[in-house]
Amino acid sequence: MRQTLIYILLKHPFAFGERNLQDGVPGFGLTWVLLAAFVVWLTVQWVRDKGLSKDAKQSLYMWGGAILVSIFVLPAIGPSHLPIFGYGMMVLVGFLSGLWLARLRAKRIGLDPEVLSDMSFWLLLSGVAGARLAHLGQYWRVTYAQCHSLLSYLVATVDLTKGGLVLIGGLVGGCIGFFLFCRSRKLPALLIVDVIMPSVFLGIGFGRIGCLLNGCCFGDPCDLPWAIQFPKGSVPWMELAERGLLKPDANNVMPAFTMPLHPTQIYSSIDGFMLCTILWNLYPLRIRNGQLLAIGCMMYSVTRFLIEIIRNDEPGRFGTSLTISQWYSMGIFVIGTTLLVWLLRNGKPATQSLASSDPVS
Repeated sequence: MRQTLIYILLKHPFAFGERNLQDGVPGFGLTWVLLAAFVVWLTVQWVRDKGLSKDAKQSLYMWGGAILVSIFVLPAIGPSHLPIFGYGMMVLVGFLSGLWLARLRAKRIGLDPEVLSDMSFWLLLSGVAGARLAHLGQYWRVTYAQCHSLLSYLVATVDLTKGGLVLIGGLVGGCIGFFLFCRSRKLPALLIVDVIMPSVFLGIGFGRIGCLLNGCCFGDPCDLPWAIQFPKGSVPWMELAERGLLKPDANNVMPAFTMPLHPTQIYSSIDGFMLCTILWNLYPLRIRNGQLLAIGCMMYSVTRFLIEIIRNDEPGRFGTSLTISQWYSMGIFVIGTTLLVWLLRNGKPATQSLASSDPVS
């Protein structure tokens, strides 16, 4: 695990690989980061447009201004460094890769890819809001344990520096944002949802790698060759120690690592990539618009339910051994099955292009 990937150094804009004395994490000057991003942007623009378009040339001023600010302004007024967290970085990678995949499909069905770019921000905001609300609903006692004022409650509510997002809540929130967007733009929601469903699971695949870096969503003890251990001070180590599952030795010294655990984060990541591949290839075979949404709900709920069996970070709820995520999974399976039956009986035939689709289908 690695909660902090790198530090972006603001006081030393040209530093390169300078390690933090406390945790040994390397830091890079903001100017180098901006220059690297500029080179990537310039390459993409040049390859895509065979040169620089008028809009791209205007963007050069923005890049130049940002680089000058990083050299002459931020070192004087900004903080010393900004941490780049592994969890947040992988969520961003998942978001961008999912957007790229959805835009690729959009071009094939005659939908302006920029519509999906606009939609993505609705999905991001509503998804994060749903994921955070689900986390607060499950772990409000822990989240607000040290809060004593209105300001501290507000800060704890929005503090995402250590994760604090529940995937299923994010899916529900994103779904609400999606249908509101389609309604506002008068887009065929059931066709568009089939376009983006593979992207949802691609994002989940990368996001679960972020869970591994953060140390959350850990598994049960196991003796398999690919079992992983987490160091002292990590999320799994502290939770297992609090439960009394990590015993000190004869000198009352706590172990430096947890016992070997199932890498459930990796299982979940593989599951996301696998479902993405399956749904991408099912798109031309569907017979009803919205069918991939129903199939995705059914498949994910089954795989999530099974993975939860070997996770060790959530207790059983409602007087049973089933975790809250397993209860959610059963509900999602029922919703997916009901939707699939309804589509097969009442849905309109699947359309392969936007031009042949009814805006409400």
